[in-house]
Amino acid sequence: MTYELSTFDRRRRGLLQAGAALGAGALLPRLAAAQGGAKKFAGVTLNVSTFSAAYPTLLQRWLPEFEAATGAKVNFDAPSFPVYNQRADLELSTKGSAYDVVNVTFIYSSRWINSGWLTPLDDFIRNPNLTAADWDVNDFLAGARAPETGRDGKLYGIPWTAEALLTASSRFDLVEKAGLGFPDTTDDLVKVLRAVNKKERVAGFVADNHYGWTFVPYLHAFGGDVFRKAPDDLFPTLDTPEAIAAGEYYANLLKEFGPDGAITYQPDQVTQALKLGRVNFTDAGQLHLAQLGDPATSKTIKTVKFGLVPKGPAGRFPGTAVHGLGIPAGSKNKEAAWAFIQWALSKQTTGRAVAAGYGSPARRSDIDSTAFREKQVINGSDLAKLALDSIELAAKTGHMKYRTVSVYPQVDQQLNKAIELIASGQLSAKQAFQQAQANTIAELKRSGAKL
Repeated sequence: MTYELSTFDRRRRGLLQAGAALGAGALLPRLAAAQGGAKKFAGVTLNVSTFSAAYPTLLQRWLPEFEAATGAKVNFDAPSFPVYNQRADLELSTKGSAYDVVNVTFIYSSRWINSGWLTPLDDFIRNPNLTAADWDVNDFLAGARAPETGRDGKLYGIPWTAEALLTASSRFDLVEKAGLGFPDTTDDLVKVLRAVNKKERVAGFVADNHYGWTFVPYLHAFGGDVFRKAPDDLFPTLDTPEAIAAGEYYANLLKEFGPDGAITYQPDQVTQALKLGRVNFTDAGQLHLAQLGDPATSKTIKTVKFGLVPKGPAGRFPGTAVHGLGIPAGSKNKEAAWAFIQWALSKQTTGRAVAAGYGSPARRSDIDSTAFREKQVINGSDLAKLALDSIELAAKTGHMKYRTVSVYPQVDQQLNKAIELIASGQLSAKQAFQQAQANTIAELKRSGAKL
């Protein structure tokens, strides 16, 4: 079944209307009223910040319901991923009070949590006066809660996404016309791209320029790694022959098959290019790829196909990521902030998001729901199964350990720069990755990391 909103809405319109009518007040029975019938958080202004993504967009749309029920006013900021992380990292490091709720970004989770910059949430969760009995923290995937947990065993973020990096072809019809199948290996991918690039004015490949996310599955596939053995041995390994070969391969995908300005593309631009059929192949998280199944905005809904990221000489290593909502240590409105998180990630709200087309939930009840599984089958490809297979594979291999160590953000920036320098022709792969290795070692030494 394809993702047809009109059909889906006809079948479930009553459910959506019921969910909207329920309202935030019913989700937060102990939080809406205070003494004298006044709303408990009247006069409180919450400053919430995440990066721009599908789930935060839905929350912004539904904010008036939370505000009406609790009396709180919410300022919700959602800049681009790199801008958000830069701002949040700086503010959290000062333990300032500018934010009350933040996204606990996967690559920063260890740094922010174990530095004491976030508030443990366990006491809020256990308090029956603050948390509804059926809210059920254990419904969130254990694998999604793990990166949000500190070395002290306490939970610091509630996950809103458990994401896997998948491969997509928006114009798979062009691949079929060329007599080829969906690429399973890195060699297959190049063969397919050479056959379809620029056909019907469709560029072959583009990816989010956060290469510390999109490139690393290829680094692993070629037998390279970020560190010698994370999380115990954090000596970087970016100048190995395997890493250099992976960098040359990946940068060439962008250089040979990318659209103009390929190295400037951010996630939303990639998604839009695929929805409009301007670019054929990408690797992206399923929360972005699910948007290709929206009949109202996607021109490629009937030609799209999805698969696992390609395997290379060393195997297949899909990227996985978790993001959650947390409360900064410096927030002066922690109880109201928890009320917001409880509402934003209640079963009612996450279920409503799934019904609206959200493609990357972290609650098991949502993942197992008929509403989610039906919407995840887009033009014959089952995104949910592909994502769960990827998450399971990552759990078995442990290759994602590199991404949650506290020093990864420094390496992440060097990978971004290296791929950009190669793809733009400024440096060879060997030069760029030797530079990345040297700069990373210097950065890690400055941060006090033991190498």
